[in-house]
Amino acid sequence: MSSEELENYETDLEFQLFREYRDVVQLFRYVIESERRFYLANEVDVSVRSADGEVYFDVTLTDAWVWDVYRSSRFVKKVRILTFKDVNVEELSKSTDELKLPEGIDG
Repeated sequence: MSSEELENYETDLEFQLFREYRDVVQLFRYVIESERRFYLANEVDVSVRSADGEVYFDVTLTDAWVWDVYRSSRFVKKVRILTFKDVNVEELSKSTDELKLPEGIDG
């Protein structure tokens, strides 16, 4: 496989993932962004913890969807994230206008 074919393959996977995201986002209440992943979830619990003088975040997500092109199953019943970097949690609006593809792109 050439590098161009590999790049086209990865681009296609990302586009498929975006389409899946667009289709499932309405099922969730929150968007969660950690240093390594992007999630959708219906319940989020963020706890700030410390150990040995270090502060970290303990985040539990329930009924989640994981933005990861290489996962065979992106729907997860429960996710636990432990991170030393901040986690961004946003409540979703019910409008999906911002998720529409530009005209001329297959959706």
